[in-house]
Amino acid sequence: MNHGKRIYVLDTNVLMHDPTALFRFEEHDVYLPMQVIEELDNGKKGTSEASRNARQVSRFINELIEAQGADRIASGLKLERPGGLQLRGASSSGVLRFQTTVPKEDKTSFGAVAPDNRILGAILALRAEADADLPVVFVSKDINLRIKAAIAGIPSEDYENDRALDDFSLLYTGATALPEDFWQRHGKGLRSWTDKGRTYYELRRGEDDDWHPNQFLYLPGDEESEFRVASVEGERAVLQIVDDYRSHQHAVWGITARNREQNFALNALMDPEVDFVTLLGTAGTGKTLLALAAGLAQTMDAQRYREIIMTRATISVGEDIGFLPGTEEEKMTPWMGALTDNLEVLMPSNKEGGSWGRAATNDLLASRIKIRSMNFMRGRTLLDRWLILDEAQNLTPKQMKTLITRAGPGTKIVCLGNVEQIDTPYLTETTSGLTYAVDRFKHWAHSAHVTLRRGERSRLADYASEVL
Repeated sequence: MNHGKRIYVLDTNVLMHDPTALFRFEEHDVYLPMQVIEELDNGKKGTSEASRNARQVSRFINELIEAQGADRIASGLKLERPGGLQLRGASSSGVLRFQTTVPKEDKTSFGAVAPDNRILGAILALRAEADADLPVVFVSKDINLRIKAAIAGIPSEDYENDRALDDFSLLYTGATALPEDFWQRHGKGLRSWTDKGRTYYELRRGEDDDWHPNQFLYLPGDEESEFRVASVEGERAVLQIVDDYRSHQHAVWGITARNREQNFALNALMDPEVDFVTLLGTAGTGKTLLALAAGLAQTMDAQRYREIIMTRATISVGEDIGFLPGTEEEKMTPWMGALTDNLEVLMPSNKEGGSWGRAATNDLLASRIKIRSMNFMRGRTLLDRWLILDEAQNLTPKQMKTLITRAGPGTKIVCLGNVEQIDTPYLTETTSGLTYAVDRFKHWAHSAHVTLRRGERSRLADYASEVL
């Protein structure tokens, strides 16, 4: 009796979503119906992420066959990870099996001879042959096919190995309310000092204070104090009182923070020690505006960065940006309405300069703000740039990695996104590259994350988001 061992039948879309899925089922066996190999063959052409993954799966299978010999196919190939493939979690000790017999097509069971039905037929045939005590589970990202499998009495699951976390509501928000008796609790053993006009407190953190570097903390109530966790070492933490960007003398490129989270976001954006900032928030919370204002202030005034690069996931990421006339910049312009809208807010409304003065300012800003397509980011190294990645929720973790690893010395990357608006097929809130980045970066001392809460567009937009 095999305790808890199973056979997992993988659908094509799982392999095209994550080619390493073959090696992620630990001690269980993996079974590939012939139809899946056909579909991998059909999906291998092109430059999209999915077709790259299809080719990678074929390479993995070929490596296994070459290493172990084609005569082992009937008994199953050991799922040994190829050298150089590093995955988190236990190594796989199961075998890879293929559909080696053609099942007699039973016209009565599923009606039309559709590719999906062939996969279901292969699973039913496998169940008839396999040991009674080896459960067969079908893994697919296609909901309709999982419904069909349920109707046919086949247990099925979604492929969730690449989820950054189990429940999206557990995602790190970057800003945490402190208990009201915070000072009474931490008054003992508290050190405070000022350095370059900033006030710092060093204190012992309690058991339940799960703080990360650059996390923002605030005391609700009358004495509104707002802090940034400057460092966490063992039991002690250093908190720094944040700068207040709500007042006009601290405005960033003419923009002031309208609420607490925006103030936190500006603190993270204006801090030269923070190299990676993620801002999550629904429509109208001011993500793009804050990122642009902070970028302009540090590119034009402080000259800390050479230029601003704005890119976004054009939903056809990896696909061609099409037969739009013009340069890369001009092709990207239709996607960049958000940029032009925000620049109108950020423009000094120099009435006396008239239209000529405005045109001159526009040209100056245009020379410093570059719009780039993500399709051409691979292989580049960006030095001293302020990179804004808009609509980052539409990226897979792998694309996110490709982009973040472009950063050379002196570059700061700002990722903006709203996880409720994912347009990429098979990506969900928990598997989006943005969620993944927020979760993986929260322990790093040079990254910060803020979830923006309140829409600040207009009373009309606020009311619409409530009632519609």
